[in-house]
Amino acid sequence: MVPTHQSSYTKENLRTLSTEEIVTLAQSESQALSMRALEELVYRQQKLVYITLQQLAPERNDILDLTQEVLLRMCRSIKSLRNPKTFKAWLNRIITNLFYDELRKAPRQLKTISLDEPIFDQEESNSAPSRDIPDAQALPEQKALEGELDFQIQKAIQNLPEQFRVMIVLREVQGLSYEEIAALTETNIGTVKSRLARARLKLQEVLEPYLRH
Repeated sequence: MVPTHQSSYTKENLRTLSTEEIVTLAQSESQALSMRALEELVYRQQKLVYITLQQLAPERNDILDLTQEVLLRMCRSIKSLRNPKTFKAWLNRIITNLFYDELRKAPRQLKTISLDEPIFDQEESNSAPSRDIPDAQALPEQKALEGELDFQIQKAIQNLPEQFRVMIVLREVQGLSYEEIAALTETNIGTVKSRLARARLKLQEVLEPYLRH
């Protein structure tokens, strides 16, 4: 358990603490310490929140505003989080709830694909393509190619139907488990796995000409 007396923490040594420890300090009764910890928490999470929202809703031009709203909700509700170890899942729920709130405010016709349409057999549906990890010592030419590939992947994700894009972002960007995604999207695990498999297949189909070239 981390000590919660204010004199123990400066901006510099807060950076050395784990996210769980920062959350604990943000829940401190000391207002000054809590504010300092919240500033660090916002600093750590703002980029991931922005990227997640941008990929969930690529057509929107107010991602910065939505990011600020998520971070504001996070700060307002941080003391209601019972277990700091579950912070990541808790923040993901704030992001996802805001995303669906915005969808309800501005309903639109979404592109859909029948979930009953057979694409591959049961064994194949449980498999997923792996993603290569870039070499940290890559040459400039390799880095340029990797940057271009990353751009093409992000573009392909943005063009996925809404129901598939949400699954890919929550799984590949946020790293959530099937169970966490099912809870966030209020679907069952079988649906999550099915949509993820089909989303990955569609990404492969879109990216295949680029990779072949």
